[in-house]
Amino acid sequence: MLKYREITAADNTQIAKIVRDNLEKYNLDIPGTVYYDEGLDRLSDIYGTKDKKYFVIEDSDGTIIGGIGFAKFELKEDTAELQKLYLAEPVKGSGLGYELIALVEKKMIDSGYKYAYLETHDNLKAAIHIYEKCGYREIEKPKEIVHSAMNRFYIKSL
Repeated sequence: MLKYREITAADNTQIAKIVRDNLEKYNLDIPGTVYYDEGLDRLSDIYGTKDKKYFVIEDSDGTIIGGIGFAKFELKEDTAELQKLYLAEPVKGSGLGYELIALVEKKMIDSGYKYAYLETHDNLKAAIHIYEKCGYREIEKPKEIVHSAMNRFYIKSL
């Protein structure tokens, strides 16, 4: 039985490893990605407000097998940014990505957001496929985004 819940400090190490493993696999362990974010090892400290939450999936053994978050996107009114959707390798292709997106979109709506924005990279073809199937529409890179190594940008009305 899978359990979806908000991140706690006890989850930080497991989710950071999942994120880093994914970025390494897709050659995105580079500056400008979350790989080098100081906060990656302490996501539970960063998320946990009305405008910024992170959720994990726990398997029946209590092992964290994925996560997803959102935070207020300051560049567009009523918009949250979908952040850090990552799954452990053994559960990829199982549909959990779709479930996590549905979960976080519901939480965004509950927090009063009307739009979801996200950034991704060409190397993450499976993620792009999921985002597009979930109704995300590709947009041009917002001119205010100058630091990101990501090269694909999407928006969706919630």
